[in-house]
Parts: sequence; C-alpha cells; structure tokens
Amino acid sequence: MLFKGALLILLFFSGTLIAQERFVVYFDNNKFELNPLELVKLDKWILENKTSKIVSITGSTDEIGSLGYNDTLSKKRVNFIYSKVIGKLKIREDFKTISLGEKGATSGNNAENRKAVIHYLLEKDLPMEEEILGIKKKEIKEEQPKPEIVYPEKLVFENPNGTKSEFKLDRAFMKKVGEANSGEKLIIENLNFVINTFAVVNESRGKLYELLLVLQKNPSLKIEIQGHLCCMPVDRADLSTQRAKALYNFLLNQNISKDRLSYKGFGSSQPIYAIPEKDEQERAANRRVEILIVNK
Repeated sequence: MLFKGALLILLFFSGTLIAQERFVVYFDNNKFELNPLELVKLDKWILENKTSKIVSITGSTDEIGSLGYNDTLSKKRVNFIYSKVIGKLKIREDFKTISLGEKGATSGNNAENRKAVIHYLLEKDLPMEEEILGIKKKEIKEEQPKPEIVYPEKLVFENPNGTKSEFKLDRAFMKKVGEANSGEKLIIENLNFVINTFAVVNESRGKLYELLLVLQKNPSLKIEIQGHLCCMPVDRADLSTQRAKALYNFLLNQNISKDRLSYKGFGSSQPIYAIPEKDEQERAANRRVEILIVNK
C-alpha cells in the first residue's frame, strides 16, 4: 500500500467534517496486527457497513520507543487495516492513509493511543459527500465567445507624389485564415508575380496586406509561407523559395515578429495537376503560394 502523503490532518481534526463517522480499533503493545477480540470487532463493523464509504485510515502509537520506530509501527497498523477492508467496502478514489506515529498520542492512557481510526461516510450522507468533506466543487466557467474580428474592405495609401493607391481586400479569405486550425493549408488566390521573378505584381499587393491584417488581429497566429511552381520538373533558380521569402520579408518589415513566421519552397514537387499541365488553368493552379497554419 502506498502512502500518499499526509492527508490534511484536517480530515482528522477539522470541525467542518463533523458528519464523518469514526471507527476505532486498538492494538496490543508493539503489535501491528489486531488481537482476536479486536479482529472480530473489525469484521463485525465491515459487515454492518457494506454501503458506507471509507475516506481515510489513520494510525498512531503510544510514546514508548523511538520516533522512527513508532512511525514505522503506525504505518504497519494502517496497512494491516487497509488489507482487511480493501475489496469489501467502498473507498474514495482519493483515499488517504495517515501515519501519525506517537504524534497521535492524545490520551494519558497508552493503551488508548495504540490505535487505528477509520473515517467513513454512511450511505445516507453520500449525496452530500463533497460538502461534508469540505471539497469545493469546481466552477465550470462558460467559455465566452471571442468577439468577431471585422476586417476592412479596402485599404487606401497616399503616395509620395500625392496620388492614392487603393487595394480591395478579400474579407472572406482573411476570416478563413483567422479561423483556420493548426495544420490547415490555405491557398492565397490571385497572388501573382512578375514572370520568372519573386516581385509581386502591383494588382496583387492587396494580398500581402490581407495576410498582414490577419496576423495583426490574431497575435498568437503562426504561419509557414509555402511557395510552389508550375511547368518545370526542377526549380533550378529556387524561385518557389524566393517567392515565399518575398512575403516573409514584407511581413517582417511590417513588424510581424520573426518567431511567428517561416517560409519554404517546394518547387514543383507538390503539384495540384500533373506536370506537364494541360492548359494555363492547370499551370496557374500549380503556380501558387500557400499558408500553413503552424499554431493558433
């Protein structure tokens, strides 16, 4: 039997546990097994308490002998009682054994200190078990729904020459990225680059700001930017990596923390359509940048 550490001696002494019942058996001097009379007394109690539930067992000794000897003796007394009740009565899952040694000697009569005490609850008290034992029920807090994030429909920037640049934004895409689960991948639609370069065409710059806004409004979000190519079986110029890195650098320059971002190029190793593609539609599908949600 493992001793699970001292159960709050509260179980023994606390006034909040008045409704607990106590059953006491006594041991002969220096013995950890009950004599025949006390054993009969224990067996009778077991028969009469088939519907009760044991909370704890404490053992104690008199003050004769060394402290270490008495501690060991009280443990053996507790173990002996436990061996007699296990499998015969209900026992709480958090059942505790308490070895008091000579610290449990509360009587001037040594014979009365050589004892084990079973603390238990009667069947009629079991519906109030937690309350009787002073165990507070855990409050189940309802998880409050997160407020919906509202993304803008467009962004307008003033250029150095006094003109304005306006970018229409895909609010549905931003919402989808913000609500995606770890491990999900999402394609950034309509993100186009100057042919054979990693420069984003001006018409696609709004896609960069969409990604930026999602990261700003979801501060725990971490992503990996993944670049893919079409048409050629080998990405000799590592263009897929350079394109993914272009987005990565844009986000870094906009003060998104480096530990929230990573990038990777896959060349044409993960095509949506087999290479060589049949038409421009298939080539456009293979030539893409995806976002992998690393962590929410």
